[in-house]
Amino acid sequence: MICAIDIGNSTIGFAFLKDGKVAHVAWIENEPQSELVRVKLDNFLESAAVRYSIKSAVVCSVVPDTLKVLSRKIVKAWGVKPLVVGRDIKIPIKNRYKSPRQVGRDRLLCGFAVRELYGMPAVVIDLGTAITFDGISPKGDYLGGAIIPGLRLSAEALFEKTALLPRVHIAEPRKVIGASTEESIQSGLFHGYGSLCDGMVLRLAEEMKCHPKVVMTGGYASVMHRFMKHPVEAVDEHLIFKGMGLLTG
Repeated sequence: MICAIDIGNSTIGFAFLKDGKVAHVAWIENEPQSELVRVKLDNFLESAAVRYSIKSAVVCSVVPDTLKVLSRKIVKAWGVKPLVVGRDIKIPIKNRYKSPRQVGRDRLLCGFAVRELYGMPAVVIDLGTAITFDGISPKGDYLGGAIIPGLRLSAEALFEKTALLPRVHIAEPRKVIGASTEESIQSGLFHGYGSLCDGMVLRLAEEMKCHPKVVMTGGYASVMHRFMKHPVEAVDEHLIFKGMGLLTG
């Protein structure tokens, strides 16, 4: 069994792949300075070693410090040296960024996975700590895209940078017109970001001079697509793991 690991800014995702398919996924908070998180991570790796027959591990990371720590822990717990996407495994997609090394490996990997699984041209919307929009050309090249703060980041910024706005639970609003401050913030997050996604897709399509498929991934994808008017080809929360499976299959 292969373990595909996605190290993000807020969470670390572990997907156990059997015959190229996602068999199980687990998530752990990514707080390197937290002793509790380190203990949870050690316990998880030890239990996974017992539960699964792990032959290899592949990692896609946007947090270099966490990558170093986790790599050492994996070698100790599983007896395998993880392969790192972008360093040990190259992503077979033409990168048209001005400075190719600046592109997050997660963005390239999701673009590659969408091209292979859903076709092109395409726009990939990844709703994580940051929300990224990435264009895949009709030829299958990675074009670049846009980055904005994610839902939770925006909600926290409202709480931290304003005197009277509360910290809210991120939940789907029942209507557009909020009847309380909490409902208004929830409406702004979901209806606002849904409209933003619609607008960005239209602008990207105009610049790409085509009609791309839209594929959404990330933590809030299963909810956010319902707040969009533009058709969505697929919602695939395991897209990045499937991309790693394609690279190692």
